[in-house]
Amino acid sequence: MIVVIIAGGSGTRLWPLSTPKYPKHLLNITGDNASLLQQTYERAKILSKQIYVVTESSHVSAVMQQLPEIPEDNVICEPGRRGTASCIIAALNKLDGRVDPDEPIASIHADHFIRDLAGFSNSFNLAKYISAKSNKIVLLGVEPTYPSTGFGYIEKGSLVEDQNFAYNVKSFKEKPDFETARMYLRSGNYLWNCGYFVGSMNTFKTSIKKYAPDLYKNLQKLEKVSEDKYNEAYLSFENMPIDTALIERVPDLLVVPASFDWMDMGSFNDLAEAIGGDESGNSTLGKIEVEDVQNSLLQNHEDKPMAVIGLDNIVVINTKDGILVVRKDLAQKVGDVSKRINSEKNNSL
Repeated sequence: MIVVIIAGGSGTRLWPLSTPKYPKHLLNITGDNASLLQQTYERAKILSKQIYVVTESSHVSAVMQQLPEIPEDNVICEPGRRGTASCIIAALNKLDGRVDPDEPIASIHADHFIRDLAGFSNSFNLAKYISAKSNKIVLLGVEPTYPSTGFGYIEKGSLVEDQNFAYNVKSFKEKPDFETARMYLRSGNYLWNCGYFVGSMNTFKTSIKKYAPDLYKNLQKLEKVSEDKYNEAYLSFENMPIDTALIERVPDLLVVPASFDWMDMGSFNDLAEAIGGDESGNSTLGKIEVEDVQNSLLQNHEDKPMAVIGLDNIVVINTKDGILVVRKDLAQKVGDVSKRINSEKNNSL
């Protein structure tokens, strides 16, 4: 199996820890003495010796610094952010002619948090086997643990008779309202769409050509363009997620329920859960005085002291890039606020 790590993102949802210049996958934010990217790379090594990373041009040097053992030629530079669909196209273009066209390729994300390495390995090896046998793209979906309104869902269809634990994909559901998400959870027929999938070069190219003609034109453009025109060609692509550009258009997808824990690290609520807390439910980092505080995530990345008194269920983050104070249950709103802050900052330059 070949593994492609998508290491993109602009760092909005965990601002001010994460910024466009240094997004969350490059940060050590879970207390494991390794960045999310480094943790992802260690998981990828369990699956394969052939690992590639797609990242934006301004992050290439940081990726190389954090992953010194990866060959420089295995870091695929994205001239500018054009969405995960373009990342996949860039990876396929890089791999074409270098790998066995029937060898399964696994696409994973650099900013997810997973502790169960054995379950991760077993799930991807099962997807690899099923994809190779069926010549189909196989998704991995996570069993929902609560009625999330922030994730997309995969509806399971019928169980594939000749494949253990593989289901036909019946439909995709975008971020639902709470009542719908609760119905999905209770039914047992839906999985969180975590954006993981496996398929060979031949399988991907066949599916792209048949169901995503615009993406296929982009792939052909990269295959034919000269090196000095590559950046110009890539930057001409529309910014699209791979889900809507390809995955949701393919009618014969399969899905395997993942047998590992998974966090998207899409909010400070997720980060607090990943880190864990003390007997009061608090997680603290840095020079902080705390009194009568419960169930809170508190981090001070500056030398000046910080004090938090008499609060519950909050996040307080202090860095050189900004100060954030938010209720944990409203942490999903940070992304929109940080985009406004970055927009105002850019406009003032």
